Amino acid sequence: MKNYSYVGISLVILIFGIIFIPKIVDRISDNEVVSANRLNVKKDTEDEEVSGEPLSYLEINGERKKAPSFEFVNQDGDTITNDYYEGKVYLVEFFFTTCPTICPIMNRNLVEIQNEFKNRKDFGIASVTIDPSHDSPEVLSEYAESYGINHPHWNLLTGEKEDIYQLANQGFGIYAGEDAEVPGGFAHQGMFVLVDQEGYIRSRTDEFGNPLIYYRGSVERNKSVARGEEEPQIDMLISDIKQLL
Repeated sequence: MKNYSYVGISLVILIFGIIFIPKIVDRISDNEVVSANRLNVKKDTEDEEVSGEPLSYLEINGERKKAPSFEFVNQDGDTITNDYYEGKVYLVEFFFTTCPTICPIMNRNLVEIQNEFKNRKDFGIASVTIDPSHDSPEVLSEYAESYGINHPHWNLLTGEKEDIYQLANQGFGIYAGEDAEVPGGFAHQGMFVLVDQEGYIRSRTDEFGNPLIYYRGSVERNKSVARGEEEPQIDMLISDIKQLL
């Protein structure tokens, strides 16, 4: 008889587990249903993954850093300032049209990002040339056409060299400069800056809670990387743009 009792008790426990444990996992916390998704990922309207982690601000001396102001001319000959991007989530990069190394990768990545947000009027890109003596509005326009750059809020910008280098090196802290010893004659970092609607620089944080600050734009989006190589961050960036939007 005892054996039958143990069997009966086991069946009751098994049935309880099958019926009630899944419900307990999705119990109500603070009067809201909480799922057991430990990755903290939400879905956007197109059912793509969007990071649920809040993005960090870049803080200097306790103050949130905004993108510095600028005033340049775009590929259409129009004057563009940072005010143009007010109310928009936008990216900033530094490049030059004759770059033989990382710029083609960066701008192919940006075209993919452009295509993700082709219908968003609240998204934009500012690509600033570091070779303004060559990259006139006409040259930038031809470059845009060759890469399929067609988002209405993607401006390829040129201006005075001193202003551009100050914006890169002092304003954003992204190195740009002339260097006869590197291919193309100019050295620069292949990073993308993410700026929110209020003009603040935003990014994810690393495992220690420090902001990543900028996103790696010089690695192909779908590149397979070996151990120790830099990994693509374009999908991460797309997800973070969606979160801000």
